[in-house]
Amino acid sequence: MSNEPAPGHAAAPPVQPVPVASLDLTGDLVVLTRALCDIPSVSGDERAIADAVERALRGLDHLEVLRDGDAVVARTSLGRAERVVVAGHLDTVPVAGNLPTWESADGDSAEVWGRGTVDMKAGVAVQLALAATVVAPTRDVTWVFYDHEEVAADLNGLGRLVRTHPDWVGGDFAVLCEPTSGAIEGGCNGTLRVEVRVAGRAAHSARAWRGVNAIHGAAEVLARLAAYRPREVEVDGLVYREGLNAVGIRGGIAGNVIPDECVVTVNYRFAPAATVEQALEHVQEIFSGYDLTVTDAAGGARPGLDHPVAADFAAAVERLTGVRPTAKYGWTDVARFSELGVPAVNFGPGDPSLAHADDERCPVDQVYACYAGLSAWLTS
Repeated sequence: MSNEPAPGHAAAPPVQPVPVASLDLTGDLVVLTRALCDIPSVSGDERAIADAVERALRGLDHLEVLRDGDAVVARTSLGRAERVVVAGHLDTVPVAGNLPTWESADGDSAEVWGRGTVDMKAGVAVQLALAATVVAPTRDVTWVFYDHEEVAADLNGLGRLVRTHPDWVGGDFAVLCEPTSGAIEGGCNGTLRVEVRVAGRAAHSARAWRGVNAIHGAAEVLARLAAYRPREVEVDGLVYREGLNAVGIRGGIAGNVIPDECVVTVNYRFAPAATVEQALEHVQEIFSGYDLTVTDAAGGARPGLDHPVAADFAAAVERLTGVRPTAKYGWTDVARFSELGVPAVNFGPGDPSLAHADDERCPVDQVYACYAGLSAWLTS
């Protein structure tokens, strides 16, 4: 297409490239956290922050830097006996009037406020600072910064890397810097969502005896759920609590029609000792006699704390914090490492209950503590 202006119209100004923010990876961690948060990075708009991260990492001679879309990977190649992957996502949920960032209080109670401080720019700041300052780690390290974590799973940048560049993200052990209040949360539960269908027969509600009310029939489904006692399953020394719950129900087409179908949506959170197939078998057993449709499923991830590398990391963090690892009940991207046979844990600053909140904020001491814990482990 020609760039000539149409008759009677002024020429459009030339398109100017978006300036790439400059990140100081060797300065103060809180300043770095705030700088990362203040770069626009809502899911789907990660180009500017990915450019800034890539630019900063390419200035480090000890790292090989790779890029796929808006995912950036940097890694050492020192010939160490083990390789560790440390990963974090670059995107956030939409801003809610909580940017630019600000700090409150000082000393032990200091916090940095704003979108992304918890989920998960403080963790990314820890990654970047370590990538710059730990030049000769005792284990080779792959640093992964990926896009599209906060949206549909098929867009997830880490998932894309696992599918298209598994060699970029492979290793003996992985740490995902998701917020955990500075403690280790190992692996994650799997998740399975099914629709349980109850059949009925439609009729006019004035002659209800001529039909079969499917919503009434769902009472048995709900009774089975109410009677269910979730299991606690120990995996690699951590206890995972499972859950089976109705999360939705629908039925009926009009206020004067006996419904001929009722659908109860059930979510099963299962320990990472089970596969998706085994989880489905368990749910089918619970709802024997009913028609089930699977609408979503994702396997969990074992923490692998019996692996020597994982055990060393857990011990290093416990020495520093005095807190033992616990199980991650929710699903996180550590499961993507599990697809590669890589045990993984969650470890990062910030209270996960404040992720996505309008008052999102991260304690400064947790940012420094996570940096210290990872640094001590990578250099010991």
